[in-house]
Amino acid sequence: MEVFSGIRQEHKAYIDRVINLFLPEGNEPQRKIYEAMSYSVLAGGKRLRPMLMLAAYNMFEGEDREIVEPFMTAIELIHTYSLVHDDLPAMDNDEYRRGRKTTHAVYGEALGILAGDALLNYAFETACKAFQKGKHLERIARAVSVLGKKSGIYGMLGGQVVDMEGFSERLTGVEKEELKRRLDYMYQLKTGALLEASLTIGAILAGATDEEIDKMEHLGGIIGLAFQIQDDILDVTSTTEVLGKPVLSDEKNNKLTYVSLLGIDKSREEVEALTKEGLLILKNLNWDSGFLEELLVSLVNRKF
Repeated sequence: MEVFSGIRQEHKAYIDRVINLFLPEGNEPQRKIYEAMSYSVLAGGKRLRPMLMLAAYNMFEGEDREIVEPFMTAIELIHTYSLVHDDLPAMDNDEYRRGRKTTHAVYGEALGILAGDALLNYAFETACKAFQKGKHLERIARAVSVLGKKSGIYGMLGGQVVDMEGFSERLTGVEKEELKRRLDYMYQLKTGALLEASLTIGAILAGATDEEIDKMEHLGGIIGLAFQIQDDILDVTSTTEVLGKPVLSDEKNNKLTYVSLLGIDKSREEVEALTKEGLLILKNLNWDSGFLEELLVSLVNRKF
């Protein structure tokens, strides 16, 4: 465990350095947006998505990190933009994220919206810098396509729309199994899609086979679902101080969650079963997946 923690800390420090290198800076008239973007991205966070991407890239023995670095940054920028917009008054209306004021609470709602827009646009601008390396162009093009789909209407954004449309407990007369199916669908888009993108892009850029890439995508969906169920559990069992964001927000917004649908114990059983399924996929790939296995377990068993 100590070895894993040390490697994870090294990876996070490396990812933070990479992200800092790509963040915009300058004295142009629009420099306030650079500040808001940096405030949002550098607010902390575990860098889980770029870390998953790096772990997949390393597992498949990728040879040139300069190709994966723009994508590691891009996935974190997209994740951050989603949080910035999630916190807006029109969405979840949260004033704290990662233990400090949210972007719109500091810079105002208008700049909060623009900061999210800027992060999304800049993510693709950053990813496309991988083309400048002049090699593995087909892999890079495929990775850009995955990034677009998994962050858009067939991925994270689509899941957010489904969430905002109101999967609440006001859905009377609907069988529990059907509610669970709908909830799984939303979670696999809203949370799972970017984890799928992370693992898939890492595999693509490293030169994995199509079969291996498909399995990594499937793994991302499974872990994304487990991750979000654990989030539901933490929303009712943790504290604002530990999580760095408000707790009981799902209950406040009358949202349907695994905990409200199945209870805490059944939700924990689901997390355990999904984790076992994901680990089996990794083991059957027959690569050195030790770090990635421990990382996935740490994600779904996290306390904050």
